[in-house]
Amino acid sequence: MPFTILAPTPPPPFHPIVPSRPSSPSSSDSDMDTDAPPTTRPRLSPNSIVTPGETVTTDPKWMRGHGTYTSPTTSTPQTILSSVAGTLQKTNKLLSIRPLRARYTPEIGDLVVGRIVEVQTKRWKVDLSAPLLAHLPLSAINLPGGILRKRTSTDELAIRTFFSEGDLLVAEVQSVYQDGAASLHTRSLKYGKLRNGVFLAVSGTGGGGGVVRARRQVWTVHTGNGGGEVDVVLGVNGYIWICKHVSEEELVEGKGGAQVSITSLDDRVSESMYSNRNGEIGAATRREIARLAGCVRALVEGGVRVDEDMVMRAYEASLDEGEMGNSGNEEGIGDSGEYLGGDRGKRVVAEALAAVYAARA
Repeated sequence: MPFTILAPTPPPPFHPIVPSRPSSPSSSDSDMDTDAPPTTRPRLSPNSIVTPGETVTTDPKWMRGHGTYTSPTTSTPQTILSSVAGTLQKTNKLLSIRPLRARYTPEIGDLVVGRIVEVQTKRWKVDLSAPLLAHLPLSAINLPGGILRKRTSTDELAIRTFFSEGDLLVAEVQSVYQDGAASLHTRSLKYGKLRNGVFLAVSGTGGGGGVVRARRQVWTVHTGNGGGEVDVVLGVNGYIWICKHVSEEELVEGKGGAQVSITSLDDRVSESMYSNRNGEIGAATRREIARLAGCVRALVEGGVRVDEDMVMRAYEASLDEGEMGNSGNEEGIGDSGEYLGGDRGKRVVAEALAAVYAARA
């Protein structure tokens, strides 16, 4: 039976039914702008959240920044759309969107905390919570004894004696490649392998909390309750390390820290700084390290930035909370004020914020 192939026909045009609105002769242009859809107006409030593909504004006076784009398929060429989910920020005439959760973007000079994930012939691959793994060349570390020489095949064979898989280290971003990967270095006594402490990882900075770039990312806390000195390392990439303080004299050669001049400390680097064995840490020091870690967790849960000022305010507030808990429990049974979660953590964050606002006033 013969059959005929018919040409395809276009679908009928779709005409959406738009309900008519009663017009008033007294309505002005401002009223017409108010009746416009909310997605065509610039959301200048920092608390407003936009989603990917949502129209931010159609006003040509605004310029697009990070997290935005323009599409030629839109009816208005000046339409600015959102490419990420986040909060809207306005800088003069520039509109940008800060993502709610984002990976770390390396910048030259950043102090970061990372974990070794791969050992290669002449370098290590380091996880920085970035889109790409960072590189730590063998030539960018201090050799035992502070010897300044060219790296040889012997150093390449002994590369695992310096860093191996799973080791934590603090380093500085020396350069950034074109693909976004970072190159690190540890050519200083304040950088290197991390020991005698606890590791924390906080979320991205887009939601208002997380680690922020500040004047000091590393400082020493003189803790209370006989805990001694504790070092806090805030990596810009969101990794945090809290450990027992180790003086520079303990890092140089010689048992117990030899007396050397301050100018030769970098030249007296010993093999102990690449050791995998933790030192002896007292119970009071461990308790204060856990208290500082609890303060950081409370700040992150409260959506507050994590920097030196906020951590110290929260730590002081936690000490006051601990004294109140101990005074209410004379026999020392039950809640001793060391746990900083739930309502207690919220009170600590509230007291820290109040102290910051009072200092600024």
